[in-house]
Amino acid sequence: MNRLMTFVAAAALMGAGTAAQADDTKIGILMDITGPIANFIPPLQNAANLAVKHVNDQGGLLGGNAVAVYGDTTGTAQGAVDAAQKLVNIENVPIVMGSLMSGTTIAAAEAAIIPAGVAQISPTATSPAMTDLQDDGLVFRIVPSDNYQGEILAKMVLEEGLNNVALTYVNNDYGVGIGQTFQAAYEAAGGKITAANKHEEKKDSYRSELASLAKGEPEALVVIAYAGDSGGKIVRQAIEGGLFTKFVGTDGLRDELLIENVGADALKTSFFSSPTSPAENPAQKTLHDAFNAEYGEGADKAFVDQTYDATFLALLAIEKAGSTDRAAMAQALRDVAMAPGEKVGPGEWEKAVALIKAGKDIDYDGASGAAEFDANGDVGGYIGKFVVDGDGYKQIAIVE
Repeated sequence: MNRLMTFVAAAALMGAGTAAQADDTKIGILMDITGPIANFIPPLQNAANLAVKHVNDQGGLLGGNAVAVYGDTTGTAQGAVDAAQKLVNIENVPIVMGSLMSGTTIAAAEAAIIPAGVAQISPTATSPAMTDLQDDGLVFRIVPSDNYQGEILAKMVLEEGLNNVALTYVNNDYGVGIGQTFQAAYEAAGGKITAANKHEEKKDSYRSELASLAKGEPEALVVIAYAGDSGGKIVRQAIEGGLFTKFVGTDGLRDELLIENVGADALKTSFFSSPTSPAENPAQKTLHDAFNAEYGEGADKAFVDQTYDATFLALLAIEKAGSTDRAAMAQALRDVAMAPGEKVGPGEWEKAVALIKAGKDIDYDGASGAAEFDANGDVGGYIGKFVVDGDGYKQIAIVE
C-alpha cells in the first residue's frame, strides 16, 4: 500500500498521467525525457512545472487549476508521434508545449498535432525545416532558426582566429540544419573547411571518420551533435586518439554530461554557441530568483528561460481564448505574445488575467526575451558564446 501511495504521489508531482478534475484545464508538455538529451531535462521539467505553479498560486486557469500532462518522446521520431497522439487524442489537450529536439518536434507536429488542429509551441527546436512546415499556422517556436545560429557560429569561429576547421554534424534535422548553414557562411566569409562529414547516430566508434577529419591540419573540430549521443563520443574519441585538442560546438554539445565524460581540462580551449537571453533583462532575474527559491539551484541551465516562457505563453493563450477551443489557440498565442499591449513578465499571472478580463491587450516579454512571431511562427533572437567553467558553462558574449 505504501509503495502504491509513493508511486501516485510521484506521478502527481511530475504531472504525468494525472487525472484532471472537472474544473481543471490540461496543458500538454511534450519533452525528450529519455534519449540523447536526457541530461538536459530535469531543470526544464522544473521550469515548466514552475510556470504551472505560478498560475495555480495566483487564481488558476479558466477558474480552475492548470494541470501539466507530460508525454515522453524518448528522443525518437516514433516515440514523439506516440506521445503526441496520446496528448491530443486521449488527454484532449488544447495546446502543446514542446517538443525540444527538432526531429521530435517536427515528427510530432506532422503526424499528430497538426492533424488534430492543436497549436504547438517549442522552446528549443531550431531546425530550418520548421519554417516551411505545412502547419496551418499552428506551430511556433521561441528560439531562432539554425540558419541564424549557423551564420553566427561562423562569425564566432572566424573571430576566434580559426581560419581552417574540420566539420562533422549529425544526420538529423538539427545537425544538417546548423551544419550546412555554418559551412556555407564560414566559407563565404573566407574560412576553409579542411574536411566535412555527416555522421550517423548511435555508433560505437567514430575513429575512422575522425582520422579522415584530422587530415589537412585543421585548427579545430566543429561538432554539431548531442553530447548524450554521437557528439560526446566524437569528442572523447578525438581526445583519446590525440587527433584534436580544440572543439567548437553548438547547444546540443553544451551539456554538463560532456564535461563529466572528458573533463574540464580537455575542453579549456573549446567554446560553444547556444540560443540565449538578452543581456540586462530584468525578466530573466525575476524568473531565476523564483526558480532558485523553488528548487534551490538550476536557473542558469540551458533553455530554462525558454521552457518557462513557452509554458507560460501556452497557459496565457488558453486564458485569452477563454476556453479550451483548439481553433482559438493559435491566434490567442499571437495576441498574448506580441506587441502592442501592456507588458507582462514571468510570474505575473494575476496581472495578466486582470488585463484580459478588462478587455485589454497584453504583451508577454519573458526571461528569454520578446516573442514577436513572424508569419511562420518564427522569432529572431540571441546567440550566446559559452566556455567551460568548472563543472558548468559560462556565457562570455551575446550576439543579437
